[in-house]
Amino acid sequence: MTRFNGRNADELRTLNFHRGFTENAEGSVLVSAGRTRVLCTASVLPGVPRWMRSKGEGWLTAEYAMLPGSVDGRKAREHNKRDGRSVEIQRLIGRSLRAAVDLSAFPEFTIHVDCDVLQADGGTRCASITGGMMAIHDALQVLESRGQLKRAGIRHWISAISVGVVDDAAVLDLDYGEDFAADVDMNIIATADGKIIEVQGTAEGAPFSREMHDQLLDLGLAGTGSMCVTMQELAAAGLEV
Repeated sequence: MTRFNGRNADELRTLNFHRGFTENAEGSVLVSAGRTRVLCTASVLPGVPRWMRSKGEGWLTAEYAMLPGSVDGRKAREHNKRDGRSVEIQRLIGRSLRAAVDLSAFPEFTIHVDCDVLQADGGTRCASITGGMMAIHDALQVLESRGQLKRAGIRHWISAISVGVVDDAAVLDLDYGEDFAADVDMNIIATADGKIIEVQGTAEGAPFSREMHDQLLDLGLAGTGSMCVTMQELAAAGLEV
């Protein structure tokens, strides 16, 4: 199957990481997946939530927002009342990224991961998790340079990708047009070695079979594995700002 944008069914969108995008946060990455662009920052601050104190561990939390101008028209800023979708997504980002790190490596510090969508064309939660992973890596490198990291902070490299069924075919890494038209929509978060952190799958119309579920899962895990390889290669090459 060749999609309307020229990609094969199992082909990722062009994935880029602009590391060190801003100067103040310990980790800062502008991640681009096709036309979707998300700024992910990882800021390290002293202290942990009250219920984490004196446990010899740090904490990691995440926030997510779609900024005005990220979609056609204007997305209103979220002030006192948070958008329910944003709350659900930031909880997903937080628990996914906590699965990637060793909290005991940075005791009594909290890593705040902020994911701000600058331009949305599908897959913003997946791009946020993937970009957040790279930003955390870079932030941990800064902690290590300060002598504030007790041990390697990354337990697993992780990434996230969307898959779906469009025109009866399983496809990888949906853009907005495909996501809108999909009969099945699924998000997969997994480690570099193919272990699953979370799967979110929904039939938009008719129920789908176990066979299709497994086909989508295999397609997604191939995608996350490829993305993790790219990220690990970038991490090994170092960071030039």
